[in-house]
Amino acid sequence: MTFEQIIFYLFSAVLLAAAVGMVTVRNPVYAALCLILSFFTSAALWLLLEAEFLGLVLVLVYVGAVMVLFLFVIMMLDLNTDPVKEGLVKYAPAGFLVAAVIAVEMIMVLQSAPFQIATPLNPPPANNTEALGLILYTDYVYPFEIAAVILLVAIIAAITLTLRRRPDSRKQDISQQVQVKREDRVRMVKMKSETKEQA
Repeated sequence: MTFEQIIFYLFSAVLLAAAVGMVTVRNPVYAALCLILSFFTSAALWLLLEAEFLGLVLVLVYVGAVMVLFLFVIMMLDLNTDPVKEGLVKYAPAGFLVAAVIAVEMIMVLQSAPFQIATPLNPPPANNTEALGLILYTDYVYPFEIAAVILLVAIIAAITLTLRRRPDSRKQDISQQVQVKREDRVRMVKMKSETKEQA
């Protein structure tokens, strides 16, 4: 066994442990930290597979931006996960059954003839970034745009979740502010002026 294989299996074990921890941990902040660890180890695996661009993009975009957004949303929502954890054991067998069916379907699809690796007609370019750009913006331009729209919808949904009504938060009602008149805000009080003798 070579040194690269030892590192690959080590990173794979850390990735599996982080993924299991992300799903099973009770605290949402700890789950997000486990997801960050899984992103880092996935980036390390991509670097081992000589996909440097994908590894760096995973660290810069997901760990640097998306996970920070996740942590802010988790802390702003103040999630109460106790009711969710109560139903986990109840629905676990159905979830495992659905996961097994999906895994079998994916294996059957990936073993079909269209997914078998064929010899490329043209040799790929030496630069991974150039090859990824050519494939992404020529063959897969429509799935790329659809993924961008899905991410936009997810961002709008996250903003909408943070703007839900809370009884303890103070909000401004703009319609009431616009309809306010001077008499509602200013009250004239008449008082006698003080003189030196009264003082």
